[in-house]
Amino acid sequence: MRDLISTYIFLIPVIVGLLTEATKVVSEGITRGAWHDGFFRSGGMPSTHSAFVTSLLIVVGERTGIESVEFAIAFVIASLFWYDAMVSRREMGEQAKVLNQLQKLKVLQERLGHSFLQVVGGIVFGAVVTVGVVEALKIGT
Repeated sequence: MRDLISTYIFLIPVIVGLLTEATKVVSEGITRGAWHDGFFRSGGMPSTHSAFVTSLLIVVGERTGIESVEFAIAFVIASLFWYDAMVSRREMGEQAKVLNQLQKLKVLQERLGHSFLQVVGGIVFGAVVTVGVVEALKIGT
């Protein structure tokens, strides 16, 4: 397993994404009783997008160094994802609520984005799991 992840380091963010989704299902099931929502649904705690890009950012930093162009690119992409989750997608969800009240043609999904706390939860979750895996397997430069 160590050799596989050391060779294909991008697997760490994939693992983080899957673990975040599992955590979200359990969290939503406990807090909202929404066990039927399943995996890969928009919104919720913690943010899978935020956890994934945070993990990717850490992995790139471990592999190439935080002074590298690759890390700078990963940071910009992560920042865009965090912003999108908190602002753009959340606003689209609010607009969907209004449209659902105004029209009866099609029910639009209202739960698209994340709160600040959900994004921070995703960042922390992604960072903790990624650093744990990197340290456990001693992956890096």
